[in-house]
Amino acid sequence: MKVLLIGNGARENALAWKIVNSPSFKNSGSVLYAAPGNPGINKFANPVNIASTDIQSLKNFALNEKIDFTVVGPEIPLSIGIVDEFEKEGLKIFGPSKAAAEIETSKVFSKELMQKYSVPTAKFKAFNTENLGELSSFIDEVNYPVVIKADGLAAGKGVIICNDDSDVESCIKDLTENKIFGEAGLNFVAEQFLTGNEVSLFIITDGEDFVVLPPAQDYKRIFEEDKGKNTGGMGAFTPAVKFCNDEVLKKAEEKIIKPVLSALKKEGRNYKGCLYAGLMITEEKEPFVIEFNCRFGDPETQAVLTLIDSDFLELLMASSENKIKDYSLKIKNAFAGCVVLASLGYPDEFEKGKLISGLENIDNNVHVFHAGTSEMHGKIFTNGGRVISVVSCSEKSFNSAFENIYCAIEKIDFENKYFRRDIGKIVL
Repeated sequence: MKVLLIGNGARENALAWKIVNSPSFKNSGSVLYAAPGNPGINKFANPVNIASTDIQSLKNFALNEKIDFTVVGPEIPLSIGIVDEFEKEGLKIFGPSKAAAEIETSKVFSKELMQKYSVPTAKFKAFNTENLGELSSFIDEVNYPVVIKADGLAAGKGVIICNDDSDVESCIKDLTENKIFGEAGLNFVAEQFLTGNEVSLFIITDGEDFVVLPPAQDYKRIFEEDKGKNTGGMGAFTPAVKFCNDEVLKKAEEKIIKPVLSALKKEGRNYKGCLYAGLMITEEKEPFVIEFNCRFGDPETQAVLTLIDSDFLELLMASSENKIKDYSLKIKNAFAGCVVLASLGYPDEFEKGKLISGLENIDNNVHVFHAGTSEMHGKIFTNGGRVISVVSCSEKSFNSAFENIYCAIEKIDFENKYFRRDIGKIVL
């Protein structure tokens, strides 16, 4: 079997590792291709020099190489309709259609869908340059702090928490005048600020049936104690049963997952692939939706995949082939964590091209997944804001998993290396 993986981040590195270690892949003499890949992904896959957004070239490659199955990692190819284009040609692919992916690509659509079908979420109102005058009255209604979210894709950074009028004024100027998120921020959602514990759920579905992977918690802020700007994610741990136990998970399935999948189907947007539900679990143990994404989340994926004991490739194919009901998900009784090594200055300006040393000294109980790296003459260099995800899974405890991670981090070095030292501290 020939499998094509699309993307070039640490999430895709983890997906590549998990796919090639699936029994259905190993036992069938299968081959993995990655477009465009990265130095970590390329240890498992044959790199293909095609950008993840070049849908026509990717489709031509899949047809010419007779690719049996394609797995899409990032959101942008999904948002521009890669699934629709592949399926027109009879190519099997994992991921939602362009219409279904709008649950991530438009915060306004997502919130209005939840409102229409009574899915628990924060009180909100949609805004654009035409109705900005109504923003202050909405804020009076929900009180500060208030959350403002760019409508479109913003690389995980389009959420801004405002604590007073000055914050709001600055935020609106950034969105509508400075256009820090381009067209994505010209429409936005303002919503009530929810308190509690955030949990990430990955739901693998074929539109009818679904399985839920172990709950995770990620760390979005750049600085320790969850301070500073939002990032794409600085670390994660799983299972987050401290906040999302079986009782809470059952509520989430009944009040959120089932109604949303049903709603998307009713709206003519049947959802297949991975639906990421970012939830806020309140003090009363009630789940509310913060956001939906149309793909696996990063960095939670890097940790969650280490807990899956059943055939991962079969799970992805079951989603594509409407066979989720026949799939038996097996999860290890273990604890996993992920810490991101970033370039100092991220998520703002940072330098690239720093030599990375020590990767060859990492123990077998740790996975190193590449994100922003490049390779030249056999050496690895930094090439992005988030550089590497360091991951470990332990059957003993969270403490054991994070000891492995932080021990490995001390062995990896590059100029301007930055990481948070408090990832997972809440469960240690």
